Amino acid sequence: MFNVCSVFFFYSFALMSDLESPPPPAPAGEKRTCPEDEEQDLPLKKQKTEADHGNRAGEEEEDGDTFADMMKHGLTETDVGILKYVSDHEGFSGILKERYSDFVVHEINKQGKTVHLDDVSVPVQGEEHQPKDDDVLTEEQKKQLGDLQLYKNKEGTVSIQVVDDTKEKRTLIHKAIKTQFPGLETKTEEKDGCRFIVAYHVAGKKALAAPRKHFWPKNRGSFCHFVLYKENKDTMDAINVLSKFLRSVPNMFSYMGTKDKRAITVQEIAVLRITADRLAHLNKCLLNLKVGNFSYKNHPLKLGELQGNHFTVIIRNISGTGEQVHQAMTSLKQTGFINYYGMQRFGTTAVPTQHVGRAILRNNWNQVVDLILKPRPGAEKEYLVHCREEWAKTQDPEAALKKLPNKRCLEGQLLRGLSMYGKKNIVTAFGLIPRNNRLMYIHSYQSFVWNTMVSRRIQAFGLKAVAGDLVLRGTEEAEQHSIHDIVMPLPGFDVIYPSHHIGDGYRELLSADGLDIDNMRHKVRDYSLAGAYRRIIIRPTDVSWDVIQYDDPRISLVHTDFEKLENKPAPVFNTEGKYRALRMEFSLPPSTYATMAVREVLKLDTRRTKNEC
Repeated sequence: MFNVCSVFFFYSFALMSDLESPPPPAPAGEKRTCPEDEEQDLPLKKQKTEADHGNRAGEEEEDGDTFADMMKHGLTETDVGILKYVSDHEGFSGILKERYSDFVVHEINKQGKTVHLDDVSVPVQGEEHQPKDDDVLTEEQKKQLGDLQLYKNKEGTVSIQVVDDTKEKRTLIHKAIKTQFPGLETKTEEKDGCRFIVAYHVAGKKALAAPRKHFWPKNRGSFCHFVLYKENKDTMDAINVLSKFLRSVPNMFSYMGTKDKRAITVQEIAVLRITADRLAHLNKCLLNLKVGNFSYKNHPLKLGELQGNHFTVIIRNISGTGEQVHQAMTSLKQTGFINYYGMQRFGTTAVPTQHVGRAILRNNWNQVVDLILKPRPGAEKEYLVHCREEWAKTQDPEAALKKLPNKRCLEGQLLRGLSMYGKKNIVTAFGLIPRNNRLMYIHSYQSFVWNTMVSRRIQAFGLKAVAGDLVLRGTEEAEQHSIHDIVMPLPGFDVIYPSHHIGDGYRELLSADGLDIDNMRHKVRDYSLAGAYRRIIIRPTDVSWDVIQYDDPRISLVHTDFEKLENKPAPVFNTEGKYRALRMEFSLPPSTYATMAVREVLKLDTRRTKNEC
């Protein structure tokens, strides 16, 4: 229930967690081995790497040669409701993400600490889980236990008399044997009035082949937490690579949020019952990935637990004067930016994801299939072009599926579903697409509505809190509210709408799209929209900036965690140079887009900032 107080609605507000992650992409692949360990002999795709973590001269970065072509036929910010600015400074031009190393993200964990990769050492086993009284076993007893472990003891057991018999002393001996001699089990026996701890094999000789593989000390946390540093790779792709090397499965890993692909990112990961030793060993084999800062804990990580992300962003080749930069960054620090959903929320091709979401919500399943599979303008991989052409010509899912070398792509999963269940069972066929991707479509539609209505709200009332706005519960007087308290709803069956005319605008927009705002429940439960609330203005924290001058466009302008680990020197900048770049740092809460902060600074469409030369 929501309470009405004076002219404002009040409610409990919680920021949404990080954006829904895409389904796991296919792991990348060149045949590559880690010679020190047979377990690492698994296929991996060869990744493009940067010499000394910078691009090799004359080489395009991955995806860089297709992005601009795609966007020629893709969306503009206006198409997805991104229309307004909150500042009045003069904008200037610049290039965002000219290199993936120009966009660096460090997670802020649930304790509020910015996550860094600064230690690749493995926790000392003794400090980690051995009893403090390491001398509970004599050297002779250790030799006997070692022989028993290697089946050199004909007796099949080793008995250790407990001197100064106490429960605490017996516990220490039990733990010492189990931790120091994996594969052995213990029990307590009485003989001739004395107590003995008897060690024996818990299994047959097969256990000896890999005694540590199935053994996990009871007093060690079940989850190994570590920091993952990655370059130009999304989170799920990185986890797929790790799981392949470890001969594990991706769902053994947990994390608090997904991170951009075209960036350098640092985040916490947890994995169930994989030792730090095995993870650290991968550093010899991995390309564009590093792991470290290991610790053992009793819990996994959960989506949305993070407090936010800290960004280091380089805008290259800026045209703004020192004064323009100062005005823009001061406004960002003091006022903030409109908390729009960024362009990546809506796809990069001529068929926006929100159109698919709208068709799902309208139960128009034939249109859903048509939007996903029909031919479209713009740059796409050749096999996708052939697949779409085959579908348009024959409407035969099996024939179209044969055009795809990778059947795990979204189009392949839909075609496989249509082939299995037929075109009269589209809902079931569509269900073969991973749930996160299916929900991405309807969340994209919600995001489009939110962007559009927030633009109308800013147009109508500017940066003032007005009667009818939705604000955080807890403020007594309406006059005390600021623009930073105001939130707007994403449409759904469990939200309320502003009581001024912007609230009516939601109804009009959904009605024009063939949807009933009073009935947002769907026949398929997964697609029922509860709705949520989102702040309309975000004010970054920890804001700082400087203007860098440089001559070589190929050099990295950020000193990364990996470079610091390798003791590589930080980049040195000139007092004068051919090029100028704006280096900006700031922290944002989860589910906010750094690209929208950059947009506010430059006053440019974020598509243009990526395509300018």
